[in-house]
Amino acid sequence: MTWLTWPIRIVVFLFWYTWLVVRTNAVVLRDALTPGQDSTPGIARYDSRCRTDMEITLLSTCITLTPGTLTVGHDTPDDRDVAHRIYVHGMYSPDADHLRTELRHLETRLLTAMRRAGGPS
Repeated sequence: MTWLTWPIRIVVFLFWYTWLVVRTNAVVLRDALTPGQDSTPGIARYDSRCRTDMEITLLSTCITLTPGTLTVGHDTPDDRDVAHRIYVHGMYSPDADHLRTELRHLETRLLTAMRRAGGPS
């Protein structure tokens, strides 16, 4: 990937993220309007591949804006070799590993769109 495809990757991410928000809104709405509760809430620690403050801020914002998830906290490492850690509350993930897999997918798409050279390393 080159910097020439950068604007296209941003637009593709925005369309994908909009679809994600619509789809998760439907899940939350269905759970709120039907009897019983299908949620399985939990908190997971996620070691991010973000390198800059802007990337970690965008990732945390995307997580919080997605219905059913919330960024609870962020741990800024003193050592540059250690990944940024964020703590995420998820409403509809069966376990922490499943939530981490979903977060990894979101992060990969975000970093692919935001980095001029392409995807995460």
